[in-house]
Order: sequence, then C-alpha cells, then structure tokens
Amino acid sequence: SLGKSIANATGREFVRMSLGGVRDEAEIRGHRRTYIGSMPGKVIQSMKKAKKVNPLFLLDEIDKMGSDFRGDPASALLEVLDPEQNHGFNDHYLEVDYDLSSVMFVTTANTLNIPPALMDRMEIIRLAGYTEDEKIEIAKRHLIPGQREGHALDKAEWTIDDAALQEVIRRYTREAGVRSLEREIAKLARKAVKKIMSNEAKAVNVTIGNLQEFLGVPKFRYGEAELEDQVGVVTGLAWTEVGGEILTIEGVLMPGKGKMTVTGNLRDVMKESIQAANAYVRSRSLELGISPDLFDKKDIHVHVPEGATPKDGPSAGVAMVTAIVSILTGIAAKKDVAMTGEITLRGRVLPIGGLKEKLLAALRAGVATVLIPEENQKDLVDISDEVKKKLKIIPVARVDDVLRVALVRMPDPLRWDEQKQAAVPPVKGEDAGQSVRAH
Repeated sequence: SLGKSIANATGREFVRMSLGGVRDEAEIRGHRRTYIGSMPGKVIQSMKKAKKVNPLFLLDEIDKMGSDFRGDPASALLEVLDPEQNHGFNDHYLEVDYDLSSVMFVTTANTLNIPPALMDRMEIIRLAGYTEDEKIEIAKRHLIPGQREGHALDKAEWTIDDAALQEVIRRYTREAGVRSLEREIAKLARKAVKKIMSNEAKAVNVTIGNLQEFLGVPKFRYGEAELEDQVGVVTGLAWTEVGGEILTIEGVLMPGKGKMTVTGNLRDVMKESIQAANAYVRSRSLELGISPDLFDKKDIHVHVPEGATPKDGPSAGVAMVTAIVSILTGIAAKKDVAMTGEITLRGRVLPIGGLKEKLLAALRAGVATVLIPEENQKDLVDISDEVKKKLKIIPVARVDDVLRVALVRMPDPLRWDEQKQAAVPPVKGEDAGQSVRAH
C-alpha cells in the first residue's frame, strides 16, 4: 500500500516483484534462449507488464532472498539497483542492453540482513510503529469498513464503539502494525454474523461490556509495566524487528560467595553490559550506600523474563545498574519509570538506537516516565507530539541522574574504615596466630 501511494503521488505505474524465497539468479537475469522453456527474467517481464519505461518497481521482502548452486540473486540485483550501471542492464534472454535508469526502485525488508554491497546501493528509511490514536483511525477508516464488506454486514447490523475499539488495541493486541488488530476485528465480525444468522439478535453492537463474550479474556495487561514499586525489579526498553517492547529486569540477593549469575537467554553483548554494570556499582559502593564486604558475602542473580526469546544489545545497561543498586540497598524501583541507555565504567550514559519504537512501547505499556540518554535528545524531533504529550521524557547524562529518578529515594553514602572493618577476633579452635579477614 505504501508503494502504491508513492506511485500515485509521482504519477507512475506500479509494479510489484516478490523476492521472498528467490534462490535462482535466472529469476532476475532470465534464462539463455538455448534452454527449453527459457524466458526473460522477472525484471523484464514486469517492465513489459507496466508498459512504461519509468514505473515504480517494488522489490518486496529483499531480506528473504537465498542463494544456492544456481547463483546468488542478491549479486544480480547489484546491477539492477546501481544507478551507474542499470542504464545497460543485460538480460540473458534478450541479449541486448535494457535501460532501467528511469525506473524508481523501492525495496522492503523486515531486517537489515542484506549483503553489505547491496545495502550500499540503497537509502534506508526506517518506518516506526503506529501510535494508539493512529491505530484507532486506521481501524475506523479501513479495517472496520473492509470487514463489513467482506462479511456482508450492514452498518446498522454491526457496530463497534470507540471505547471497545480502544480496549481491543490495548488488551488484545501488542504490535507495531495493525495485522493482529485486523484479525481481532474479523473475529468480531464473524461472531456478529453467527448471532444474526441464528436469529439470536437482529443487530450487534460491540461495547466494553460484551467484548469478552466475543474475544474471550484479555491477552495482555495494559497499565503500569509493574503493579507496584518493588526492590530489584526495573522496566527497560528493547527494540525488536516488529517494533519496541518493554523488558522487565529482575534481580535477587542471596547468601553466597560473591557470585554473579545471569539468565534469560542473554547473548554476549548483554552479558558484558551486566558485568560492566556490576563493576560500576562495586567501584562506587560507598557513595551508593553499599557495604563493600557485601559483594563477598552475597550472590546476585539477574534474570530477564521470557527466557525463550533471545536478547542482546547494550541499551539495557542503565536498567541493569538500577536493578543491582536496588537489590543491594533494599530501595524499591518506581513501577511507572522505564529506561534505556548504554553505560560506561565511569557512569556515563551513551546513546542508543530505535528511540521512537521504544517510546511507543512505553506508551503502550502505560509507563508515565521514560529516561533516555542526553545525546538522544536530538532524535525527539522525529517523535510525534502525541507521544511527547503523554510521556514524561527525561534526558540523562550520568547514572546518578538515572538513580535519582528511578529509585523511590537516593541511597545514603557510607563511611568505611577498612582497618576497623577488616579486623575480626580469632575463631575458637584455630591457632592463635590465625585470623579470619573479610575481603
């Protein structure tokens, strides 16, 4: 639909070519005429279909291409997409050069899992997810009328009020786009048809009161990411291929020998981020109100729930520090604060990517305050006023700024006399010369 809109706006013919699962180079360049059943490649076929030399050419799912013994179609596309070469594109079937320089190429992909040489020939435009208000308007203007037409329902026979539609978006879907929303609306339409055809009702009006009757119990929780302020439970923000997500980080303290355990299907970069967070907290333990010998007497376990989902990246660093400080001091973290940012061993908060998606995830989760790196403040110009109005966005430069907002109260600094704290009377039954020291 976006490709068609660009074609309409520029007055060009629209041609779509799906690259999902394409493994044969001949799909792009065509077959030589010596082979039985040979034909031109899809590029030339699509140009013939367009009947114009300057159509808008949509190459769909370019990241889903494969390669095997028949060649690499990604390499064949290098000539197609390079403006310095495509004026002389050579199709094996035609065996003459064809000029593609007037064609506007638009490609789509879910991930940037694309060969670097091919990506170098493209300008990347990231499309963020929809806000709640945008989803409501899309549903009213397109999804609901489409389902009415598809199920042969009259406007008087089936209606959804605004409150019910908002509830569907909040509690029955959690996505960047509107595919799940369309499926839920289609389910409502099917159940309305069943009621009307079985003479249970002449018209069906979907409201908050009867929504569970049609869609069952809510699938997602809407509101605060956590229901109450808790020690060691912090809300982070993550970027995924389908939009932003909230990331709950949990930590517990238990008797032990200073061991640090991390679980939750974490990859190397995130594990290193936790190690950096732990090192930072240990280096500033007195200022943070933590007794240094606590690190040798207690074990720390950090867990990121949804263990089946792999997680990576350094942007949860500030959330890790907050969780570790919270469990070591016993000070609860605020339930309505989410945060994102990489940390250094000096306590600086470094910039991150995917800010828009993360802020939308925070808005979907009902978070009130979001802490972002100060260097990402420039990216706020791309965020809609609706999101900025509903969220309190606080830029932070150092970890101290994070703790001041994220914790219920700041920890009180400790005074530590190493000589007095280290001296312990001898243990009975041992030689008088031996003594036990706390490290």
